[in-house]
Amino acid sequence: MSAAPPLLPEQSASPLAEWDSVAVRYPYAARDAVGPVSHLVGRGERVLLLGPSGSGKSTLLWTLTGIVPQTVPATVQGHVRIGGVDVAGRPPAGWADAVAHLFQDAEHTLTGLRVADEIAFALENRGLQETEIEARTRAVMARVGLPETWRDRRTSTLSGGEKQLVALAATLIADAPLFVADEPTASLAPAAARRVYDLVLNDLGNGGVLIVDHRLDAMIGAIDRVAVLDDHGALVAEGPPAALFRMHGDRLDAEGIWTPLASRFDRALVKADLAPARPALTMEQLGRHLAHLSTDAADRARAIIAKTAAPMLPRRRTPGARVVQLQGAACAPLFGPIVLRDVTMEIAAGEIVGIVGANGAGKSTLGASLAGLLRLKAGRRDGLPGAIAFQNPENQFLEANVHDELAAALPKDTAEDRIADILGRWGLGDVVRQHPYELSQGQKRRLALACLTAADRWPLIVLDEPTSGLDARGVKTIVDAVDTLADDGRAIAIIAHDMDFALAVCDRLVVLADGGIIAEGAPSEILHDAALLARADLAPPAILPVLDWMDRVTC
Repeated sequence: MSAAPPLLPEQSASPLAEWDSVAVRYPYAARDAVGPVSHLVGRGERVLLLGPSGSGKSTLLWTLTGIVPQTVPATVQGHVRIGGVDVAGRPPAGWADAVAHLFQDAEHTLTGLRVADEIAFALENRGLQETEIEARTRAVMARVGLPETWRDRRTSTLSGGEKQLVALAATLIADAPLFVADEPTASLAPAAARRVYDLVLNDLGNGGVLIVDHRLDAMIGAIDRVAVLDDHGALVAEGPPAALFRMHGDRLDAEGIWTPLASRFDRALVKADLAPARPALTMEQLGRHLAHLSTDAADRARAIIAKTAAPMLPRRRTPGARVVQLQGAACAPLFGPIVLRDVTMEIAAGEIVGIVGANGAGKSTLGASLAGLLRLKAGRRDGLPGAIAFQNPENQFLEANVHDELAAALPKDTAEDRIADILGRWGLGDVVRQHPYELSQGQKRRLALACLTAADRWPLIVLDEPTSGLDARGVKTIVDAVDTLADDGRAIAIIAHDMDFALAVCDRLVVLADGGIIAEGAPSEILHDAALLARADLAPPAILPVLDWMDRVTC
């Protein structure tokens, strides 16, 4: 068998990746999943692909190496090229030397081996010498921040965020010219997410990066170009990020597509003729502009920013009676060792409590213990059983289509009109006959949450990373749903890595580190404690500098 021809040499004028009038339609679908799209990724270029949930972003990435249609059946129109070579000329595995693809779900990268074997797997398939494989494995583990003690751990024992870091290392080790990342930080704590962006977006050389992500604020300053898909999968905007978000940001906001936080304030200031001449893309840029405003201009800007920030801040609630309490609890995952000791906490009716901390700190274990799904190794739990929305929404699906999945969660005599209304409110009205596994990750998460919250049977609801993979409209739906549940007297525990989301919805934060609870209090207090955040591998919310500036400006 002859070897596949190498990717075009570095001096080639061909782009690293190119989609030429590409459209994809899955079997039995009424419309295209994405396209037609004409787009490219140049050498040395960092490109961000945005769009609402279900717009076909992942599908477009899968066409890049022929996973669609060679592995996942579909009809593909147009041409996809890598380095000027048509993708259809090789099987998907034949592009491993050209494209490193980090999938949205880490389980699609991992195979259940030991951590070191997972990372070395790609190099072993390429027949490299054992000494080189070992050296490169150790080097990439150090780059990603994986401790040597993890080498012999089975990936099945890792938390969701820890699996994502191992999958990242297993992808980076290939050292391919084009790195493609689909939601690479969705399950990562903020500080870990920043380290990932540093790894992925810096030191490109003549390579390129194509990234799909919703957490924009920590990485938007490193992006060269943005491409935006609408909810029908058509390319509707493209260009340098600062100009694109100022020109098209209002439309993107209206369509539920994430925009950087600084750009939202920037556009509000534009309408009052108070914006900087060059669009503010990062909070640092916005802060420098605000710091140099005159007293009169600062007062006017403060009023505009306060109005813009209002939906991102929590409203105060008065909690009711205690719903669940842990006393001196020792918490452990199923068949695993104790990860949290001497945990004492409670949640009251109508209260929203955020559980935050580093990847592997025990957040999911604590959430399942609160809900009564895990038996404590020591201590005591008082309260009725609760329900939990798992980090992976597929773990909750049992039925053959979206309609039946929701219907199974409701009383048997529930009217069809009510089912249709619930699906419509969660943005799932047009996928009622699709299998849950056919949905995008954002749609899967919304379906899981709709099923969990539609019935009135649970006094306590635990949401494990409820915003992971969601577009801005989906997160707004979550915020509204959580507020409604709290108003109805439910106790809510939210495991969160998005600190802006935690600040916006939570009445109280519980911080985990070092095998227990190290802090507990109001979000505004916790998120201002730099030493505490560093200890817990967290980062302050992006909005915090603007809130602090508002406090310093006297109206």
